[in-house]
Amino acid sequence: MRWLHLAWSLMFLDSSSSKAASGKTYRRVLLRTSFRVDGKVKHRTLGNLSDCDPSEIEAIKLALRHKEQLSAFLASLASAEPAPPVAPGSALPASSTDPAAPFLQGPSVGAILVLRALAEELGIVAALGSDREGKLALWQVIARALDQGSRLSAVRLARDLGAQPVLGLPGFDEDDLYANLTWLHGQQPRIEEQLFTRRYQQSGAPSLYLYDVTSTYLEGAHNELGAFGYNRDGKRGKKQVVIGLLCDEQGVPVAIEAFKGNTGDPKTVPSQIASLQQRFGARHITLVGDRGMLRGPQIRDLQAAGMHYITAISKPQIETMLAAGSLQMELFDNELAEIEVPAGSNEEGTGKGTEEGRIAERYILRRNPARQAEMARTREDKKQALDKDIASLNDYLASHPRAKETTALRRLDKRIRKLGLGSWISVKVQHRQLIMEQDQTALAEESKLDGCYVLRTDLNETQASKETVHERYKSLAHVEQAFRRSKTMELELRPVHVRKEGSTRGHILVVMLAYQLMRELGRRWAHLDLTVQEGLKRLNTYCAVEVGGVIQVLLQPRADVQALLDAAGVKLPSLLPRATAMVATKRKLQKSRPTRIK
Repeated sequence: MRWLHLAWSLMFLDSSSSKAASGKTYRRVLLRTSFRVDGKVKHRTLGNLSDCDPSEIEAIKLALRHKEQLSAFLASLASAEPAPPVAPGSALPASSTDPAAPFLQGPSVGAILVLRALAEELGIVAALGSDREGKLALWQVIARALDQGSRLSAVRLARDLGAQPVLGLPGFDEDDLYANLTWLHGQQPRIEEQLFTRRYQQSGAPSLYLYDVTSTYLEGAHNELGAFGYNRDGKRGKKQVVIGLLCDEQGVPVAIEAFKGNTGDPKTVPSQIASLQQRFGARHITLVGDRGMLRGPQIRDLQAAGMHYITAISKPQIETMLAAGSLQMELFDNELAEIEVPAGSNEEGTGKGTEEGRIAERYILRRNPARQAEMARTREDKKQALDKDIASLNDYLASHPRAKETTALRRLDKRIRKLGLGSWISVKVQHRQLIMEQDQTALAEESKLDGCYVLRTDLNETQASKETVHERYKSLAHVEQAFRRSKTMELELRPVHVRKEGSTRGHILVVMLAYQLMRELGRRWAHLDLTVQEGLKRLNTYCAVEVGGVIQVLLQPRADVQALLDAAGVKLPSLLPRATAMVATKRKLQKSRPTRIK
């Protein structure tokens, strides 16, 4: 009996892990005992616990660590659950200061728990899967919402926060995350289709879809999708990637696709038509696209697929229709006017003849007074800026008798072209003075269409009234908001820290999924006086508590954190397993980095 007592007192867990060449991590956990025979230490394996759940293994470790005071320790845990709130700076309960079971600050888990719960509720967790790659992909989505950085920074974030116990992450480094982006690209159709099916399984697929295109510039020159094209960010000399986002009528992303940087907006439409038909099984739907995107060929493709469209026509097209008599300026004086013309008669503003067998098109006209006033103010601001340039050059000519008026005039002509005022403003030289001249007739012609826009659709009156068509086109603002929040505000799509095509597409998918989380969180926190970023920072102050260095306990949150949890509809668990996998970066910080700010 004495030998058995000695063996029990020396019982321990022997654990190790190894990573195979395939990238898979194998873990071994053995329950063993240690004893002496003839003065030599011997070991005996009592059981193989490798298949046990990590939380079960942690419980066994805790029991072995406190085997001498196990009853008292469990009693203290039972009395402390749920734990009372602990005010900052106050003393911990007596049980927590027991040297046998010290309470230590654990990792930050508040924001990760909320985002993980939302991801599960929205179906993102199920769509990504529960295997190794699915868990890594989920962490990339949550990390993008918490901190917009590279894969290297995402590894450091997982190491510093409580990502491993909350998400059950395996051991990984930045190379695993880069490979995971390629995996995400390969799984993107399945993920998007599964999310689509889950979202609309009860209400049915929507009948209206919003589509728009943006671009993001690249700092490097070696991205496989990078090319020079129309840069919406105003970054000349930089390659870019074109991104097309398809949303439902509420602005919820349905699919996202990356294109070469030199792809024109209309050329991205056929793939969206194919996705709606083949992947999402959409029929008899309406696609809303911005002006310049849905043109003649794209409209014919939509009609051939049995779909409808709502778009806008450009200013040159409006001017052509005015000149042809199809439109009259008086119509813009109404709140919302409408005309109907034979299909194809004004296609692309070229006055082509009607194509047989096609239905009539409707044009919805409106002048936005706020936009009209804004354009007038902008035009006046540009004129005043030009006045200052003229005054400055006149002063220079007066103080420098040898300065040439022709040189100053060339500078002003270049400035006028840059400001876009050349149609109604000119400058002449008189007695070494530069004088601005304004053509009021040309100005009236220039400003007559200020605030005017014309919508184009093939939906008839029974399918959608002019007010409905107008409201549906205004819904494109949802996509524009998604681009703003994804590119610059919260998720920072750029800079793109990858080069390969698959990694780039996977990165863009991660941003789209993270936007869904941020959008839903913003909707639930709309009544609170804070931004989503401020709320996540506040949640990051909520940490777990390590009991005896093993079990992580979640205490009662303080009032402001609890308010965020309640608004998000998230209930915290009482316990978390201890992190067991290795999360570390291969690349370390430079040893020669500055140690102080100069």
